[in-house]
Amino acid sequence: MKRLLRNVLLVSLIVPLFACAAQRNFSGRQAVPEKPSGALRVATLNVHYIVLARAEGPWAVSDWERRKAPMDAAVKAVDADVLALQEAESFGGGSVPTQNLTLDYLLAQNPGLEAAAVGEPSAFPITQPILYRSDRLAVADQGWFFFSDTPDAIYSRTFNGSWPAFATWAQFRDRMTGALFRVVNVHFEYRSRSNRRQSAALVRDRIAPWVSAGEEVFVVGDLHALRGSATLGLIEEAPIAFAPVRGATYHFNRGLNLFGAIDHLGHTDGIALLADPVVLRERFNGEWPTDHYPVFGDFQLR
Repeated sequence: MKRLLRNVLLVSLIVPLFACAAQRNFSGRQAVPEKPSGALRVATLNVHYIVLARAEGPWAVSDWERRKAPMDAAVKAVDADVLALQEAESFGGGSVPTQNLTLDYLLAQNPGLEAAAVGEPSAFPITQPILYRSDRLAVADQGWFFFSDTPDAIYSRTFNGSWPAFATWAQFRDRMTGALFRVVNVHFEYRSRSNRRQSAALVRDRIAPWVSAGEEVFVVGDLHALRGSATLGLIEEAPIAFAPVRGATYHFNRGLNLFGAIDHLGHTDGIALLADPVVLRERFNGEWPTDHYPVFGDFQLR
C-alpha cells in the first residue's frame, strides 16, 4: 500500500510538470528581435537524423516529409548569417554517408544561403554543415576533426569506441568589414561523460593556436552539457566564453522543457555579445521540426 501511495504521489507531481512544460510552447509565435545594424547573427540547430530505410514512424522518410517545411520556416524565422547544423545525417547504409536530405532541401528553399564545412563525402563529412549568408560572408578555409585518438582519420570512432562524432569548422571573411573569423561546429556524444570531456579537451587543443594567434573564434553546437559543467569548462580554457543561453534547448520532440540548455554559443573575447541569446521555443506550421529548439545570438566582431 505504501508503495502504491508513493507511486500515485509521484505521478501526481510529474504529470502537472509535463503538462505545464508542454503548455508553455503553445502560446503562438515568439517575436524575433530585429538584428542590430552591422551585427552578425550566429545560430545553432540540431536537426535530427533521417532513417532512409524506415518508411514510417519517428524520424522516418515520411516523418521528414512532415518536418521539412516547418524546419525551413524555423530557419527563415531565425534569419541567421551563420547557422551551424548538427545531426544532419540521412542514414542509408554503408560507412560513408553520401546523402543529406536536410541540407539539400534547406539550400533549395533558401537561395541566399550556401553551405560551408562540406565536401566530397569520402574526404569531408557532409552531415555537419555550416550554412552562411553568401551576400554577407565568403569562405576562406574549412576543415574537420573527429573526437578520437586518431582525429585526422575520417569517420574514426570516438574515444570510447562509440559512433563517430566530430567537429567541422569554417573560416569566413565578412564582406562588410573584411574581418576574418572561424566557426567551429560541434556535436558531442550524449551518453558518456568521459567521452564528452575528452572531446571538449580536443576542441580546446585544436582552437587554442588560432586564439593565441589573435583569431576570432566561435564554438557552437550541441554539447550535451550544461553551462558551468566541466565539459564546457575545458573549452573555456582556450579561452572561450559561453553566452548565457537560458532554459531548455532540447524538448524531447514534445515541447517539454525539463532541464537547462545543452546547445551553446561560445566566442573569443574580441567578439561582443550584443544581447542575451534567443531560444525559439515554438512550433512552426503547427509542427515541431526537430527535437531541439533553434538558438541564436547577435554579435559584433572586433
